[in-house]
Amino acid sequence: MTPWENGTRRISVVLIEDHDEYRNSLEFFLNADGHLQCQSFAGCEEAVRFMEHKVPDIVIMDIHLHGMNGIEGTRMIKRRWPSVQVIICTVHEDDEQIFNALRAGAAGYLLKRAPIEELTEAIRQVLAGGSPMSPAIARRVVSSFQPVKSDALNALSDREQDVLDLLSTGMSAREIGEKLFVSANTVRTHIRHIYEKLHVQNRVEAVKKGTGSDRR
Repeated sequence: MTPWENGTRRISVVLIEDHDEYRNSLEFFLNADGHLQCQSFAGCEEAVRFMEHKVPDIVIMDIHLHGMNGIEGTRMIKRRWPSVQVIICTVHEDDEQIFNALRAGAAGYLLKRAPIEELTEAIRQVLAGGSPMSPAIARRVVSSFQPVKSDALNALSDREQDVLDLLSTGMSAREIGEKLFVSANTVRTHIRHIYEKLHVQNRVEAVKKGTGSDRR
């Protein structure tokens, strides 16, 4: 049973958000809940100094912050205080940000456009051992594990497969161009065609869905 459920104490929340108006309104809303006690900060560094004296139950973290970003902050917090649960609350919903945040140790990922009540429910879920996500985020996570159809993979040309293989190593378009003796613009055209054929939107999705397949 969580402290929320048995009413033994208020849940301690640290909110890290650099947009003043949003931070102040969210802090007010959370503190209005009789189960929560929220302290807000504009950046990770300031929040961490506070946490050295009082470790919270939950951290609500934006991603794009001045100074240390939210993914770096999540990684550091989980390394220093493994029991602290981090919920990302951001406007960003691209796959790279999502998976970087989850790999850093975030327990949940919410979008700011979600109803504010969704945040208190997410805190409840995290305390109960869950991993709450906004529906759009959950769909993207689930889709990343779905295998791409073989006909989509077979639609890649040999040169597109070469580009995809090099993308998976982390090379930039310029570096791939130098490796294949073509221009960076030509590589970008190949990448665009790869995205279209695999029905993905970015490098992370393309590498997940397209690498490891049998070469023709």
